[in-house]
Amino acid sequence: MSEETTQVTEVPKKEKKPLFSENTVEVLVAIFLGITALLTAWATWIGSLHGGNQATNYTKSNNLASEGNSEYNAGMQMYLSDLMAWNTMMDYAFDKVLAEADGKDAEAELIQEKLNNFIEQNSSEILINAFNSMTEDMNSPFEVPGMMSEYFVTANELLEESRAALEEGQRDNSNGDAYNLVNVIYSVVLFMLGIVGIFKRIPNRTVVLFIAVIGLVLATIYMFTIPMPTGFDISSFFAAK
Repeated sequence: MSEETTQVTEVPKKEKKPLFSENTVEVLVAIFLGITALLTAWATWIGSLHGGNQATNYTKSNNLASEGNSEYNAGMQMYLSDLMAWNTMMDYAFDKVLAEADGKDAEAELIQEKLNNFIEQNSSEILINAFNSMTEDMNSPFEVPGMMSEYFVTANELLEESRAALEEGQRDNSNGDAYNLVNVIYSVVLFMLGIVGIFKRIPNRTVVLFIAVIGLVLATIYMFTIPMPTGFDISSFFAAK
């Protein structure tokens, strides 16, 4: 009785085809390298514009603050001058009362004339307006509501403009830092796209490419949430001078 040998023929396993071919990966890498380079240039440019606005606003804020402080000092000097003038006016008024009490009408009229001239020559418009606004229960024009703030109207306006310019500069600084962060992410994306070719296996290349694209998309979405520089108009850069 002879043994029958059965030969089993193994069926070769089918290799799984990668999602992308080598040529497809290379083309995609080239495309995303170009896109990332363009977006990096854009982010760098807009970030520099924010930096320019920041410097401009900081300088403007400092200049306005300096002018505001000067106006505040001028207002304080005017207030002190009016205060001294009011004290002198009170002395004249007291002398007039004494002259009238003694029956010296001519002297009283002379004192009144001196008083009128002194008021005209030494009182600011603020003091005169406050004097005319006094009520019977007030002993001084400085008791008129809002009178004191009149000395510092210009100073307060300049200091408020300075504060607004400073806040705008701080926003530009923050936005510029955000664009720098976007550039950092784009740099990482460029690095990852650049090392795709190092990997020999297509699946590994695909994974690295996929991660790089995710970083590119997320960075781009974040970039579009950052405000553009104040007054930015791209058409103005191409307009004829």
